[in-house]
Amino acid sequence: MSRVEVQEQTRRSLSVTDRATTFLIQLGLLAVMLVALTYKAFELDRYFVPKELVLNVVALAAAATFVARRRTFIATPVDALLAVFLGWSALSALFTTNYWLAQRALGVSMSSAVIFWAARRLARGGGSRGILMAASIATVVAAAGALLQAYGVDTDLFTLARAPGGTLGNRNFIAHVSAIGLPAIVWCAVTARRSAGAAVWAISAGIVGAALVLSRSRAAWLALVAALIVLALLLLASRKYWRHEAVGGRLARVALAGSLGAILSVALPNTLHWNSDSPYLDSARGVIDYRKGSGGGRIAQYRNSLAMAGANPVFGVGPGNWAVRYVKFAPASDKSLTDDGMTANPWPSSDWVAFVSERGIVAALALLGVFGVLLLGSLRNWKREVDGDAVMLKITLAATISAAMVVSSFDAVLLLPATAFLVWGILGAASGATARKPESASREIAVSPGRWRVIVGATLALVVTSVVRSAIETRAMMIVGAGGHTANWVEAADLDPGSYRLNARVAQLYENRGRCAKALPYARQALELFPSSGPARRLVRRCARA
Repeated sequence: MSRVEVQEQTRRSLSVTDRATTFLIQLGLLAVMLVALTYKAFELDRYFVPKELVLNVVALAAAATFVARRRTFIATPVDALLAVFLGWSALSALFTTNYWLAQRALGVSMSSAVIFWAARRLARGGGSRGILMAASIATVVAAAGALLQAYGVDTDLFTLARAPGGTLGNRNFIAHVSAIGLPAIVWCAVTARRSAGAAVWAISAGIVGAALVLSRSRAAWLALVAALIVLALLLLASRKYWRHEAVGGRLARVALAGSLGAILSVALPNTLHWNSDSPYLDSARGVIDYRKGSGGGRIAQYRNSLAMAGANPVFGVGPGNWAVRYVKFAPASDKSLTDDGMTANPWPSSDWVAFVSERGIVAALALLGVFGVLLLGSLRNWKREVDGDAVMLKITLAATISAAMVVSSFDAVLLLPATAFLVWGILGAASGATARKPESASREIAVSPGRWRVIVGATLALVVTSVVRSAIETRAMMIVGAGGHTANWVEAADLDPGSYRLNARVAQLYENRGRCAKALPYARQALELFPSSGPARRLVRRCARA
């Protein structure tokens, strides 16, 4: 009996709860790519907040119905390293400036870890194929949304600021999803039970390839190259493990479809307005140019962020607080800054720079260790696998890790809900399905029932808090979107006091009406959230004098 047949037989024996959890993760992967709000006054957050809500809700359900049911737990090195990362991040959040941002960022990390653990446990029971197929479909759906925008579809769910961003709001985010999800699509094509299914997945690769080209994301292009190199080398090394001749043909069709999609995306006229006559060629030429333009800006930002980390080496400046503290470490000429003393983006142009500067070197090394251990595991014990499909799953894991590591070195990936859900879902499903059972006893760490209850309780408490916070933020945006009058803004700011945008806006509205007594509390709250904010500081001074 092949590994696929074994997994299918095991899947049928899954409990109703496990099946429900698997379905919830599958639904969450699709929803996190599609959900967005239409309130354009909240650019970026109108995408991030509802996606965070999806991630947190799915994580809460997975924790409540799956993780919390266990009375004991046997941890592997990956579990231990991930727990160190989360625990150190939680300690870092205690010593931060903006606790609202810290909770939000920590919630994304915790919910992502819960998704990873749940997906891995479900995969060990035979649920890996369903989760990987859902991740692949979610990748294609996100890429298709970008193509719809590029070729003329107009909806309030899209934004023109960083087109074609589709329902993710930024073309770079679409590119990140495409590069990270492509290895899973290749796996689905190669291991499809029918040739028609393999053909559908090949077409899907073409859609993703087109979106990658149109994105002009150099970080994603580098990640794609890294993933393809890993796939090519490991597939070549694994030839002896394949027992049927269809693999080569399916891989060739995937490569052909991906290339055709890339070519057509450039050849067909679109509605994108680039500032160059040869935008894609210019982006290709600048892939490794970090002396000028955005590349030079990244290097300068890395340098300043590392200076921030040097000043706060143990716990960093707190999860999500890079934007709050970066202004003090950057010169006035830094292109990451805006004219009002704020950063242009709420995160740095690298996950790893963010983790070092926000959470300290220990947390960053622990997370790096998680990826390292998973990568080494994907390259070992091929001879013990039942068939080529299982070997291909290990190769998919290695390629996904490679893509995620590369793209997160140049852009924010694990900090954002959609890409974090995708990455940790794939890593959990692929690593769980290929884990040896039983694990080596020398590598296991027994967690006592008492400690396990504390861990589960803390996890549930943080995820519940994240769900409530995301729901409140979503509701606050809906209140403003319902009318946009001063009363709406005031109600939203009172509901969500951790929003700098809402507090600053209410303070400005009251000042414009000459009501400084009303404006001052909101201006002070905005300044407390972002002490470097020039507008908030000036408004506080004016109203205090008045």
